[in-house]
Amino acid sequence: MKFLSLILLLAAAPAEAASVWLNELTWPEVKTAMKAGANTVIIPTAGTEQNGPLMVLGKHHYVVEQAAERVATALGGTLVAPVLDYVPEGRITPPEGHMAFPGTISLREETFEAVLDDAARSFKQHGFTLICFLGDSGPNQAPQARVAERLNKEWAGQGVRVQAVNAYYEENKAQAEWLAGQGEAPAAIGTHAGILDTSQLLAVRPGAVKRLPKEAPKPITGVQGDPRRANAEYGRHILQARIDAAIAQIRAVRAGK
Repeated sequence: MKFLSLILLLAAAPAEAASVWLNELTWPEVKTAMKAGANTVIIPTAGTEQNGPLMVLGKHHYVVEQAAERVATALGGTLVAPVLDYVPEGRITPPEGHMAFPGTISLREETFEAVLDDAARSFKQHGFTLICFLGDSGPNQAPQARVAERLNKEWAGQGVRVQAVNAYYEENKAQAEWLAGQGEAPAAIGTHAGILDTSQLLAVRPGAVKRLPKEAPKPITGVQGDPRRANAEYGRHILQARIDAAIAQIRAVRAGK
């Protein structure tokens, strides 16, 4: 009798929640999720760029991958597209910016916009009504905003909205100020591969930080800052603030604000 009761209890227990990642689902699972109310999709955009001699080129991928999953889980009714790792990183020939360092991959802005446009059209075709671009890299922001603006004009009155979730990236500024409030020097916080960037990667994938330097890196190495005081605790605080900003913006859009 006890055995039968246990079987009935297990049968009545809710099934384990499916992944929020589209590439981990079958099409019937996506269809079921949409019928259950998953009408929002996040398109995370990362980048493949140099991060000095201390961090792997996939820094943005690992950070936005975790951020997108956590945002989708907190929102509910949201799925996540595969991370887009090919983004604008500067002129290719002659090289500028990160393209001066081996391994960086750059797209022309018009190419990046075309990919976002086609992806958004795909999701509209399937019935998603809110399509969000979540970009972890600075050069992604303006193209995402342009695509969202164009598609919103084209689809006006059709019940579909495209949103560039700029609050996520812009929160970096506030978090740089927070780090300064913790006693960190602005020059060390940096704008690329300094305390701010390195701490976030330490929080989500510590093995991707090869080593912290013993001396302040020179700009010639691709680092704009000094990551020696970076740590995972900083990173968790920073990333949570960015995730919270993204959640707040998407909820506002859902509420029609």
